[in-house]
Amino acid sequence: MLKKAIQYMVISALAFTFLNVFVKTLSNFSVYQIVFFRSIGSLFFTFPFLIKNKISFLGNKKGLLILRSVFGVTSMTLFFLSIRYIAMGTAVSIRYIAPIFAAFFALFFLKEKVRFIQWVFFAIAFLGVVILKGFDNNMQVEGIIYALVSALFSGLIFIIIRKIGNQDHPVVVVNYFMIISAVIGGLLAINSWKNPIGLEWLILMSLGVFGYFAQLYMTKAMQVGETNQVAPLKYLEVIFTMIIGLIWFGETYTIWSLIGILLIVLGLTLNVVTKRK
Repeated sequence: MLKKAIQYMVISALAFTFLNVFVKTLSNFSVYQIVFFRSIGSLFFTFPFLIKNKISFLGNKKGLLILRSVFGVTSMTLFFLSIRYIAMGTAVSIRYIAPIFAAFFALFFLKEKVRFIQWVFFAIAFLGVVILKGFDNNMQVEGIIYALVSALFSGLIFIIIRKIGNQDHPVVVVNYFMIISAVIGGLLAINSWKNPIGLEWLILMSLGVFGYFAQLYMTKAMQVGETNQVAPLKYLEVIFTMIIGLIWFGETYTIWSLIGILLIVLGLTLNVVTKRK
């Protein structure tokens, strides 16, 4: 089962990577238009699933579903903005510090306890962000801020999903997210809308496909494998994204940025392993 889980997680990481890469290639489109197409593409999968399985589109926790979706589209938009300013691997690494914010919010909203050793590992990860910002002079501040705020909203999403629990089907949650993202992205894109030409249509529509399958296979991996063994493999996205960024876009990383990324991944991986013991 572990082998199958690893295969699923690798597929998920690759799908997320290509999503990042294609977003980067679409820099001549507004980020809101990209959000719109990213959402529309996924709806081609969520709608048929809900109809086939006769699951209500409205869900049960409507207020929380809407709030999760608003936070989700905010986080996604900010992340897409961040990779226009900084290397993709760096943006992905910073986005992954969301569990730090989630743990902090959980203390207040869910009254959950966080072990001291977890805070130590969070500190290691956050030190990586500090190094990225403070020691890498090639790093644009805007990109760092966008990625950090994106991670903050992702942390809030974790809390809301915990609140929703199993009272709504996961696909209902995703479907809400995609519908609201499509509406918000579409409305905000009106003033800067650019009609895609030829291959651009395929790339834009593929965003939703990669996003959907990335989430699907990550879920499958978590279902068939032990979380503490499988979850750290999601950070393969960082490695894959860095490699393709180097080859495709000629992105460069200083020794400081590499140290920062390593600390982020190390701290978060140790947290996952420790938390599940």
